[in-house]
Amino acid sequence: MKSYKEEINLDKLPQHVAIIMDGNGRWAKSRGEERTFGHRNAIKAVRNAINACNEVGIPYLTLYTFSSENWSRPADEVNALMTLLSETLIIEAEEIFSKGLRLHVIGDIDSLPVLVRDQLLNMVDLTKEHKNGNLILALSYGSQKEILSAVKKISEKVKSGELNSEDITEEVFEQHLYTKDYPPVDLMIRTSGEVRISNFLLWQIAYAELQFLDILWPDFSKDDFFKCIVDFQNKERRYGKTSEQLQ
Repeated sequence: MKSYKEEINLDKLPQHVAIIMDGNGRWAKSRGEERTFGHRNAIKAVRNAINACNEVGIPYLTLYTFSSENWSRPADEVNALMTLLSETLIIEAEEIFSKGLRLHVIGDIDSLPVLVRDQLLNMVDLTKEHKNGNLILALSYGSQKEILSAVKKISEKVKSGELNSEDITEEVFEQHLYTKDYPPVDLMIRTSGEVRISNFLLWQIAYAELQFLDILWPDFSKDDFFKCIVDFQNKERRYGKTSEQLQ
């Protein structure tokens, strides 16, 4: 069976792909299991996304791992998710190192359990020299909070005289976001059939192509990822211009 990977033009790859990994709970419920069963079975889909990115050479992949709103879920589910994250970091560390990936974390890291936070920061430090791709985990992340934080930082600089208000540009604003070291998102994928952004990278996806898949996240395969890349490459990205201007 032909893979979508064969149709990918390696000269037209997105530089940054972001994924909202949705549908774990429904996947588990359809099998008569608790939601945590879906979260545990989603690890394979995470590997598929990371491996697919690595195989074709996409340099930045951001995964919406845990939102700031997810803290309001039942305590037992939140605790299970944090435990799973800790276990997964241990299990997947060798894979991340073997691929030469650099790990990054964005979000309110201080709100995470100390053990998880320390594990994450340790892996971020240990992989900081890696050059084969960037895996960015959005944890305790909310885009509105990120934007508000950037506004406050800029306001403080204006107040102290470090920055003049007339010098505030899009580029200056972006330098105060969690994602200041990464390129804007070219392609955002959401699984589960839901068609919404859910407070994810609102500034960074301004000109991204958005793809909403009916697949539940635990069923997401490498070929699903490759199909998204092919579909992305078939789009005309005009950035406000006309087709004639691009030609």
